Amino acid sequence: MLRVALTGNLGSGKSAVSELFEEWGATVLDTDDVAREVVRPGSPALARIREIWGEQVIGADGGLDRAAMRRLAFTDPGARRDLELILHPAIFDRARSLMDEAEAAGVEIFVVVVPLLYEGGFDTEFDVAILIDAPLEQRITRIVASRDVDEEEARRIAAAQMPAEKKRGRADVVIENDGDLATLAGRAHEAWEEIAKRGVSSRGPLRLDLHIHTRASFDCLSDYADVVATARERGLHRIAVTDHNEIEGAFRTRDLAPELVIVGEEVKTAEGVDVTGLFLSEKIPEGTPAGETVQAIHEQGGLVYMPHPFAAGKGGGGKILEVIGHAVDAVEIFNARIHRPELNELARRWAAERDIPGGAGSDAHTLREIGRGVIEVPAFADSDSAGFLTALRQGQVVGRTSSRWVHLASTWAKIAPQRRNG
Repeated sequence: MLRVALTGNLGSGKSAVSELFEEWGATVLDTDDVAREVVRPGSPALARIREIWGEQVIGADGGLDRAAMRRLAFTDPGARRDLELILHPAIFDRARSLMDEAEAAGVEIFVVVVPLLYEGGFDTEFDVAILIDAPLEQRITRIVASRDVDEEEARRIAAAQMPAEKKRGRADVVIENDGDLATLAGRAHEAWEEIAKRGVSSRGPLRLDLHIHTRASFDCLSDYADVVATARERGLHRIAVTDHNEIEGAFRTRDLAPELVIVGEEVKTAEGVDVTGLFLSEKIPEGTPAGETVQAIHEQGGLVYMPHPFAAGKGGGGKILEVIGHAVDAVEIFNARIHRPELNELARRWAAERDIPGGAGSDAHTLREIGRGVIEVPAFADSDSAGFLTALRQGQVVGRTSSRWVHLASTWAKIAPQRRNG
């Protein structure tokens, strides 16, 4: 598990970035929440605080009056040091425990929001440190607008913190927050891609399902968010969303989970045979001849991935491979919707004879099917198609054939009253 610290002085934008990271798949812990937990009524930390500063920092509910404690700490450096000596060990003991639990549960990226990362000497606890920084006047404006403090107190708090200039040289990644939210989101996503790459070496084998449909396909009703949730629930690290003759569903699913989704499209060619493109950026029209389809895939930097190549009808019984086989980058050697094992075996042999990597997919048109066809591969960088192919060469297929009843679900999806592609 990659342990990431997200830090920055008050008003820099840590909360906004942590929310984005959580949307993109990280598990996030805010040490401010842990700080509230360790000073709950009856806690040893609160008892020690009461012993030193008395009832002036205790609220009507018997808990810590955080506003009173903050005013005292930021006007008296000695009080601030004493408070940190009480709180920091308790906070980080709890944070370590939660990180260990997350790692045992299989979490890949765990982000901890730590305002006093360097002040407390906690940077050694993490694999990556990200600093959010913003100009002082912008931070003062944000503090006054979002917290129960006036400008004088905001400046006092800012002055008491370690200058951001000192932190910048120690951070692995710096996100500048000197613009609007859209600009921050773009910069945060660049940082997210960076830490995801750093996490590659810390992860074990990745589980890939390279053939999944969403409601953007004419014969599927699976909602984008449900596909993401189900894939994560089933322990998948990457999924290829390959809707029939559509790419918008893949984009929408990727927006929900950029670290999870490979954008693809299953194109029905002029010959009536399906050809899939992976790592795509543009839709390829239905009815494009197979030769032009593979050319269009390669022109946009994608990979030609042949699904169920020996199935009758949609696979063309393998005959299309005589035309485009030279341009195929990878072959689906296990498809969970293929009920004649020999057809998957033909695909495996064809690929092996030509030293072409093989992949696997559920061909899921329902949520229940997701993860039935998986290939386990070594870690590779998310956007690296060449690394993806290298990983496939070392892959191990894990899968089981779906029930024949799943085809009825696809038929129902075509005519269902709630059928909609929006």
